[in-house]
Amino acid sequence: MKLDIVIPIYNEQDILQELHRRLCEVCDSLDSIGWQVIYINDGSSDDSMKILLEQCQNDTRISIIELSRNFGHQAAITVGLAHADGDAVVIMDGDLQDPPEL
Repeated sequence: MKLDIVIPIYNEQDILQELHRRLCEVCDSLDSIGWQVIYINDGSSDDSMKILLEQCQNDTRISIIELSRNFGHQAAITVGLAHADGDAVVIMDGDLQDPPEL
């Protein structure tokens, strides 16, 4: 089984490292489940994209879709769902409002 986690990102530079750490901790503990994170950078104007690129270089389970400008949360989710190919998809906010542990 493969799990895809779709996360829209808009100016989340301050939380991205913690989000990645917690996602990896939780998902790595899932027995017999492969997983990937699909980040959708929704036109961030901070260093979110730079941080996402660094994470992607260090972790092959991370993929990034960069939108040309801010299209909004729902549009970013739609893009992520269109690229997801897992057996199950989870949609999360990028600000840890949705704790990965839940």
